[in-house]
Amino acid sequence: MSRLERYREKRDRERSPEPFESTLPSGGRIFVVQRHHATSLHWDLRLELGGALVSWAIPKGPSPDPSDRRLAMKVEDHPLDYADFEGVIPEGEYGAGPVIVWDRGRWTPVEDPEEGLEAGKLSFELRGHRLRGRWTLVRTDEQEEAWLLLKERDAFADERGQRIWSTDSIFSGLEVDELPRASERAAAIASALAEAGAEEADVDPREVSPMLAVSREEPFSRPGWVFEFKLDGYRLLAGRREGETVLISRNGNDLTATFPEIARAVAGLPYEGLLMDGEVLVQDERGLPSFDRLQRRGRLVRAADVRRAALELPATYWAFDLLACEGLDARALPLAERKRVLREIAPSAGPIRYSEHVEENGEAAWERAMAIDLEGVVGKRADSPYREGRSNDWVKVRAVKADDFVVVGWTEPKGSRIGFGSLQLAQYADGELVWTGGVGTGFSDAQLADIADALEPLQRDEPPCRAPEGSELPRDARHRWVDPALVVEVRYREVTDAGMLRHPVFVRRREEKPVEACVRDDVHPRLEEPPAAERPEPEREVRITSPDKVLWPDAGHTKSDLLDYYRAVAERMLPFLRDRPVALARYPDGIEGDAFFQKNAPGGAPDWLRTASVWSEGSGREIDYLLLDDVESLLWVANSAALVIHAWSSRATTLEAPDWCVLDLDPGEAGFARVVEVARAVRELCREIGLPAFAKTSGATGLHVLISLGRQVGHEETRTLGELLARVVAQERSATATVERSPEKREGRVYVDYLQNGRGKLLVAPYSTRPLPGAPVSTPLRWREVDGDLDPSRFTIESVPRRIRSQRSEPMAPVLELEPDLAGALDRLDERLRA
Repeated sequence: MSRLERYREKRDRERSPEPFESTLPSGGRIFVVQRHHATSLHWDLRLELGGALVSWAIPKGPSPDPSDRRLAMKVEDHPLDYADFEGVIPEGEYGAGPVIVWDRGRWTPVEDPEEGLEAGKLSFELRGHRLRGRWTLVRTDEQEEAWLLLKERDAFADERGQRIWSTDSIFSGLEVDELPRASERAAAIASALAEAGAEEADVDPREVSPMLAVSREEPFSRPGWVFEFKLDGYRLLAGRREGETVLISRNGNDLTATFPEIARAVAGLPYEGLLMDGEVLVQDERGLPSFDRLQRRGRLVRAADVRRAALELPATYWAFDLLACEGLDARALPLAERKRVLREIAPSAGPIRYSEHVEENGEAAWERAMAIDLEGVVGKRADSPYREGRSNDWVKVRAVKADDFVVVGWTEPKGSRIGFGSLQLAQYADGELVWTGGVGTGFSDAQLADIADALEPLQRDEPPCRAPEGSELPRDARHRWVDPALVVEVRYREVTDAGMLRHPVFVRRREEKPVEACVRDDVHPRLEEPPAAERPEPEREVRITSPDKVLWPDAGHTKSDLLDYYRAVAERMLPFLRDRPVALARYPDGIEGDAFFQKNAPGGAPDWLRTASVWSEGSGREIDYLLLDDVESLLWVANSAALVIHAWSSRATTLEAPDWCVLDLDPGEAGFARVVEVARAVRELCREIGLPAFAKTSGATGLHVLISLGRQVGHEETRTLGELLARVVAQERSATATVERSPEKREGRVYVDYLQNGRGKLLVAPYSTRPLPGAPVSTPLRWREVDGDLDPSRFTIESVPRRIRSQRSEPMAPVLELEPDLAGALDRLDERLRA
């Protein structure tokens, strides 16, 4: 009996748009999650196994909270082609109703999946656009078809319920109930473009040349400009015309077959005559663009290799401009209008993403780009039309001085070096190739051999370039010349007055870039410097409202007392808050009233209050976090009755690199004396492996131990370090410490919680108040204070200012400054685990 027989028996091949065959080759470990509104709205999880999609219907959908147990009813296997199916099943058919693809990607079984299915427990890892990390399906005892879907505790878990997934399709960008009315969405987009002034026209992607930017040395800020990150990828025009999807590179090559996952997503958008401009990327484990991985994708030719790579090295298309849609040419519209409509078109997650921008403040955007190792920024006039070719309306500012050059020759190698000694470079100026010198460093042996092979058939007798004015081309026997066909990127310190590169270093080949694009930047007019208009500093006045409002009834402390406290501790507290996204727990009616948690900067916030826009994968949107950089900012949030200030472990300018790793010691029923014992054990372990550790009260019943990282690793590595430290302490102090999250299973031991490490995870900031009787404060400690006499309740908004005045220095200040030997510490920690 065919595995698809039950599937086909339930469906009418003539009426249902669903696929009936598995035309896709198997073996790729595809997973897909679809939202299906049939009799009721539910989710379908499908895992590729043995040439078909093993499927479960999940009424409430997957949850990132490990404590949630979601019912998953096993249903008939589906054909592999169902992984791409999005459509409306007609009335009268089995499962009638709309179906959208909510997530798609690769799954990896933890153990033998066939045995797991048979035994009733299947553990696996998902790597999709929305679902990530470890999951488990467990069959219940009630009936064979009834299973439970559980999220395992890992870096992608969300015990606090902060992650809210958007529900639109990763292909069409439509909600499931919008799918039958997709034409209405297309009509609304067309209407918006027409009202803005777009004219009817047939725009052929193959006949459009992209708009290009001129270079500028320094970042700048200016009203009327927007700033996007400069991404390290291939420039692509992506569109659909007359039912055909195309991906066209900057030099006119058709890359549709090279990136099928992007082509499928473009085809899924419900718009005809569509043309977008953007950059295709392949990201590394940190989520940053990897040009090396992108080139590996770009070089693949065999269809089977491309399909496999689309799962293993998936590409994402970051769209930053809209050129045409629904038979309307948008290129004459202002950029701001084009991007506004593009945001409406792009799905919130998936292979196509909208490229966000920063308005006016290009210097802040550039600093952010530097902090996360991007290439730089591109500034664009918000009112500029889309013009083919290079324009002063778009300006690129690189992180380092780097550019693309045409290879015009090479020198013979010396000694044991293989391939060549150096590459001779040139750029176009006024239509001529002009020599800029050579580059001989930065090459691996493989690159030396690869480039030498590529140059061999291009040899010619005469140089294809001229020398700069006042210079001469080298004519000795070591120099060889070639036809201008190869492009390389080179980093350098500066260009001399004679036009030669100083301290050049080879970066990579640019196989996707045509030689004609290597134009010397100084032949373009420079952007005028922004006028030095004097802008008055905004007045920073915090108006106190309801100063006599009682916030802690038991102690009688008022809002005025809260503000006085933060004025007193601001000098100590602000270093732990500056440039760090924060979230607030606000108690407008005091600790006995209702409270709410606030991440987004509240409406009505003053202009001088800084914010940082951070993309939230869980929410599927940007969140504008507050940044508390000064006393006025701190007082402003205090006046909003923020009784807890939660801080990220990383800064807005180094968002992916935490300052610390935290272990949260929760006593539960163990008693505070055991918390002290475990804290000192953590400190002793850290000291033995070479990690500086610092303690503070949580402001409640536990202690926090913070370990300095020096912004040397990412959030995932931080979480791993925290887990290793916690497990060693729990292993060596098994009578007093545990990593068991369930309170029922702790048996009077202190819970060592490492799960508060991760991107977007929050920690009660040092010196933050807490909404508990007595107005306690989360207070940094010296290790000599962490003993049997320690009483966290002594640290309150009354006592802590006195404590600070008696201290010579801040006990926890080094956690922001030290850069320990993490590699050595991890090696020593691994030895302890193996002992």
